[in-house]
Amino acid sequence: MIIQQLHDQRVVVVNQDSFYHNLTEEELGRVNECNFDHPDAFDTEELLSTMDNLRRGKAVDIPNYDFKSYKNNVFPARRVNPSDVIILEGILIFHDPRVRVLMNMKIFVDTDADVRLARRIRRDTGEKGRDIGTVLDQYSKFVKPAFDDFILPTKKYADIIIPRGGDNHVAVDLIVQHIRTKLGQHDLCKIYPNLYVIQTTFQIRGMHTLIRDAQTTKHDFVFYADRLIRLVVEHGLGHLPFTEKQVITPTGSVYTGVDFCKRLCGVSIIRSGESMENALRACCKGIKIGKILIHREGDNGQQLIYEKLPQDISDRHVLLLDPILGTGNSAVQAISLLIKKGVPEGNIIFLNLISAPQGVHMVCKSFPRIKIVTSEIETGLNKDFRVIPGMGEFGDRYFGTDDE
Repeated sequence: MIIQQLHDQRVVVVNQDSFYHNLTEEELGRVNECNFDHPDAFDTEELLSTMDNLRRGKAVDIPNYDFKSYKNNVFPARRVNPSDVIILEGILIFHDPRVRVLMNMKIFVDTDADVRLARRIRRDTGEKGRDIGTVLDQYSKFVKPAFDDFILPTKKYADIIIPRGGDNHVAVDLIVQHIRTKLGQHDLCKIYPNLYVIQTTFQIRGMHTLIRDAQTTKHDFVFYADRLIRLVVEHGLGHLPFTEKQVITPTGSVYTGVDFCKRLCGVSIIRSGESMENALRACCKGIKIGKILIHREGDNGQQLIYEKLPQDISDRHVLLLDPILGTGNSAVQAISLLIKKGVPEGNIIFLNLISAPQGVHMVCKSFPRIKIVTSEIETGLNKDFRVIPGMGEFGDRYFGTDDE
């Protein structure tokens, strides 16, 4: 059902059953004693290698396991090309942590035991040519104990637990909607759920075009940079906690809305971060704004020179301001200072106009609970550690101190 609804995307299914070990001649002689529901029955190393290649955009050949001969070389392998969505399914797919870590979404289909047994009898007698006595014997000897020992305990790792399986249309719709949302995001947003890129429009692209143009005048650069900064600030404020509030309108009606977060402050990383202060003040009347100055020494060296922060900053949510996230070194040092001052990591929202992937990796891996809000993800950094395509030295262009 998921594949049907994702008809306009490239979707491939990888079955754990394809990775059963071949039985030896000795095992074939006592096949009824083989436990096919134990984790050791699968070639997990081959599964990991296959998934790694698919994730890296390489085509793979997946074995086509024959359940009558218990071999994976009877039929030709199945060629699978890289896809937008990979559905990896199997009863023991959550058992190995190395497999679990590959998954963006983990779904456990919770089905009644009687239904599972009925399906198994129908499948094994119809598709695998086994008699019902063998199926029931295997169920009581291997299948049920394996479920209790290896499958049911992995239910706790699931992000979503679906009762009734394919009959649960609401659950399937929600899963498909989530997948579509992820497919529409930048690749980094799929990796880091705490990274938010504001939805682009032609207006936003047009403003980016102007401020990235080396020929744009200082006046136009400041004007369009301010507009973009305001959008980023507004988006960032939307991630603050809100409380419900009711008010009486001029018509005497009750309106149920929300109350803004009261304990809030901004912190700008001098000097480019100061360009974002006006937009923050325009959105948050009377907001306190602290300062952090970090001097760059060499390519990656950092040195804290100056900090002036509100005394009660540990009790506030903090909007950290810096228009360019490059290597991430300055941001990590600034965030480390805020945490040292008692600010909970989850109370920090880092706002910037553009972000290099290297900086996103650095910040998100160091501080997985902070939020990053940006307007565009860049291509990367050049040999001089400058953001590309970028917009040059933002502070110099904004404050008019560039040599030209």
